[in-house]
Amino acid sequence: MTPDQISNVQDSFSKVAPIRDVAAKIFYDRLFEIAPEVKPMFKGDMTEQGAKLMATLGAVVNGLRDLDKIVPVAQKLAIGHVEYGVKAEHYTPVGEALIYTLEQGLGDAFTADVKEGWVAAYTTLSSVMIDAAYSEKVQ
Repeated sequence: MTPDQISNVQDSFSKVAPIRDVAAKIFYDRLFEIAPEVKPMFKGDMTEQGAKLMATLGAVVNGLRDLDKIVPVAQKLAIGHVEYGVKAEHYTPVGEALIYTLEQGLGDAFTADVKEGWVAAYTTLSSVMIDAAYSEKVQ
């Protein structure tokens, strides 16, 4: 990720944070629409789940300039998600739901540069998470 991409992600997230409850609802509604097979994995209160999602996303976004600190946390999170039935192929619709949520939440502020930054950030972190959770040594 370039410094400009990181800045775009961090700046745009600061605009999403005030609408975090709405953003979380948009995210999960979209995720369940495009990947209905994941819905049974979510058994708890979705408002609480949304709050956890936004808190985690905030921590990751704030840590993008220091990947050495957030990568181990992301890896641990990914390994834990295997117990819930998360598979490597689920990361694609999650990324799609994230981009959709940002597009809806940011409106005109969701520029091509902002999208590029988010795609780069998600690709970087999801790759690390998939490798951690589904590599041969874990199986």
